[in-house]
Amino acid sequence: MKNLIRRSRSHVILVLCMLSLSGLCTGEADSGDDGAPMEKAEQAALYSAIQGFVGNLWNGSDLYPDPCGWTPIQGISCDIFDGFWYVTSLSIGPIHDNSLSCAPNVEFRPQLFELKHLRSLSFYNCFFSPHQHPVTLPSTDWSKLADNLESLEFRSNPGLIGQVPISFGSLINLHSLVLLENGLTGEIPGNIGQLTSLKSLVLAGNWFNGRIPDSFGQLNDLLILDLSRNLLSGLLPLTIEGLTSLLKLDLSNNQLEGQLPNGIGYLKNLTLLDIRNNKFSGGLTKSLQDMYSLEEMVLSGNSIGGDLKSIEWHKLQSLVILDLSNMGLFGEIPMSFVQLKRLRFLGLSDNNLTGSLSPKLASLPCVGALYVGGNNLTGELKFSQEFYRKMGRRFGARSNPNLCCPGWLMSTSDAPYGVKPCKQEVTLIEPNLNSKLGDSNLNQNSHFITSLGFSSFAVDGFWWVSLVQLLMMNFLLL
Repeated sequence: MKNLIRRSRSHVILVLCMLSLSGLCTGEADSGDDGAPMEKAEQAALYSAIQGFVGNLWNGSDLYPDPCGWTPIQGISCDIFDGFWYVTSLSIGPIHDNSLSCAPNVEFRPQLFELKHLRSLSFYNCFFSPHQHPVTLPSTDWSKLADNLESLEFRSNPGLIGQVPISFGSLINLHSLVLLENGLTGEIPGNIGQLTSLKSLVLAGNWFNGRIPDSFGQLNDLLILDLSRNLLSGLLPLTIEGLTSLLKLDLSNNQLEGQLPNGIGYLKNLTLLDIRNNKFSGGLTKSLQDMYSLEEMVLSGNSIGGDLKSIEWHKLQSLVILDLSNMGLFGEIPMSFVQLKRLRFLGLSDNNLTGSLSPKLASLPCVGALYVGGNNLTGELKFSQEFYRKMGRRFGARSNPNLCCPGWLMSTSDAPYGVKPCKQEVTLIEPNLNSKLGDSNLNQNSHFITSLGFSSFAVDGFWWVSLVQLLMMNFLLL
């Protein structure tokens, strides 16, 4: 009887498992939105749009008959509106192993702009060659996506050339616009400043030229602005002071010029300021000291000039990285640097700094790199051997002609690279002309001995030298 019960239970479990598998195979195992169909026009537009990027050999209707259901396409996300599936996210490019990879010949088909519920559109490493298969962005139809599109990204597409279409300015609901490392050229459209919902604007690594539009000052909710690695020129717009929510500002590796505007001090939430390798000048703007949230300040490679002590550096207590190399700065290194307890990197190389290098800099608890080479620092380095051992080559003081380190350190492997040993001072004692033994010959001999590096000293008004020294002197005078 017990065996019969066991067999009955086994049959029930088997039947339940088969029913569960049957439900999975028919797509009825989905929760909540069971059996929702995809709107046919949406499905056809999706297949055609993808085919334009991955090639005509791709047959979506055969491979993915239910692209939002039980045969999902990698890089596609969907949501239900009015009882039908619609595409909300489309990502093209080799992000994952089974992602949609682009064909050599690609095209933007008009069906892409019929995906009316699209919230996110991105292309990664899709447009390969600017010479063999260049691709330009469509100049129209972007407004058809304006109601829902929140994120638009083109990353690492060297074959994507031409200008940014003016119609991008119609995408008023964009939160993120990323055009990173493409082959785009021309000026940045001013109407991008009308996209006031933007949180992130990244246009780095292209060939954009001209000025930064004044209209960017209207992007009051912007958190990230990255215009680095382009050919932008002219002055930094005064309207930049309106970006009070900004956390990261990267303008590095352009051709921007003029003085940093005082209004930059209004960016009190900024954690990163990187303007390296531009043509800024006019001295250090005092309002820099008001940016108390800064963790990284990189101003190197600009002819800004000015006295390093003109800034009250101790106010920037959040600083972790401070790079002021190759800026034409002068004056002494301020002791207020010692108060920057979070500082890990301090770069002051290739300026015109003078004075000595205080050993108190070694008391910075987090410092891991200190570069002061290529200046006019003087005197003896008085850091401990433990400091040199900890820093290694991350302490750089080469090319300071009048800077030296103690002789005992030179015999160790911890001696700083490019710093010469300090010379031992030799005090020359003039002979007493009234001395009984102080005739002219003895005076001359005494100077000669000293010039040879022998020690000489006077006791009770008489000159004394060692017997060996006298013998050598007499031998040389013969």
